[in-house]
Amino acid sequence: MGVLTRDHQQTATSPADDRPTPHSAATATPPATTEPTTTRHADRPRDADGMAVAAFVLGLIGLLVFNLVFGPCAIALATLALLRGTHRKGRAFLGLTLGVADLVVLFSLLAANDTVTWQFGG
Repeated sequence: MGVLTRDHQQTATSPADDRPTPHSAATATPPATTEPTTTRHADRPRDADGMAVAAFVLGLIGLLVFNLVFGPCAIALATLALLRGTHRKGRAFLGLTLGVADLVVLFSLLAANDTVTWQFGG
């Protein structure tokens, strides 16, 4: 009857343990600060990965329509993604290449037809 099991031994306390010690107030947890904790640096690669994907998509769409707008956007996003240390470097470089290709297509259309529109057939 007087034997405690291992589970009860860990939770059993004596009345002497419940008394506050002089050092307990000093070792209490400090109050929470009002400054919010930021995880901005932890989110940076994730943001940069999103920028790399966006640069790729904008560069790809820019080959077909609005290459004057989407080309520079793809170049800017790919450059920012590379500067922020993206894990998707290949996609960022592809977005950069497609952005430059958008501008090359734009200038070649201007040189060939004196317009920025193109069509298939005659």
